[in-house]
Amino acid sequence: MIKIREISTGKFQTFDHSISLTVDRRILAKRRWRGQAEDGTDFGFDLAVPLQHGVCFYKEDERGYLINQKPEKVFRVSFPNQQEAAHLAWQVGNLHFPAQFKENYLLVEGDLAVEYMLERNEIPFEQTMEIFQPILAVSSHHHGPGKLSKYLNIWQ
Repeated sequence: MIKIREISTGKFQTFDHSISLTVDRRILAKRRWRGQAEDGTDFGFDLAVPLQHGVCFYKEDERGYLINQKPEKVFRVSFPNQQEAAHLAWQVGNLHFPAQFKENYLLVEGDLAVEYMLERNEIPFEQTMEIFQPILAVSSHHHGPGKLSKYLNIWQ
């Protein structure tokens, strides 16, 4: 197994022979994982930041090993203007689901809860299979017990 600890090559380089390592988006989001390229070569990843679709992560002679993210079921939601885009993004974000913004449409994870929300609000959408690369939040929040409730539980 070849261990990859850092990536020194750029995105979308061309090689005489490109070899894909096809992987799910949820695996790509991890920093530590294992995968097998289409030629049978095993790789172990221990990275500071997650990889993305199209990245060349290993070169050997004239061969380049590239990340090939699997397409997944998503909902394509078109919007006519920026105000409608912001409203749709708020609705999806309120459900805590990831989204990817394109020029004229929003891609949303193809989850049943999102589908119900879109149907309930009569928002037209199209189900499709695409490579989904949602934006990553810089910070997040949660609705679970916080520091205060942990502190108060000490005294019970």
